[in-house]
Amino acid sequence: MLAEYFPILLFILVGLAIGVAPMLLGRLLGPNRPDPEKLSPYECGFEAFEDARMKFDVRYYLVAILFILFDLEIAFLFPWAVALNDIGMAGFLAMMLFLGILVVGFAYEWAKGALEWE
Repeated sequence: MLAEYFPILLFILVGLAIGVAPMLLGRLLGPNRPDPEKLSPYECGFEAFEDARMKFDVRYYLVAILFILFDLEIAFLFPWAVALNDIGMAGFLAMMLFLGILVVGFAYEWAKGALEWE
């Protein structure tokens, strides 16, 4: 009975080893020299080791969401470019419509000042 599940068990063990071994090696062999600069807030805008119930600036999350939105939309261009010969003019026009909507959204975001940092 164990012989039937051996490949699955081996797969799980190899997956765990591949996931855990680099973290352990990094922790054991890597330098650990914290200083005030490394512990300072990076992009989240508030101190990393303070009360979790403090107020925070929503602009950080707005910029992150906008970046993810426009960055992921560009990911649609790669499969489209690969299949452009197969999809013809209809696929080209559909992508131009998609990019046009994306540009209008980006212009609206820019006009509203969502990209400005006061």
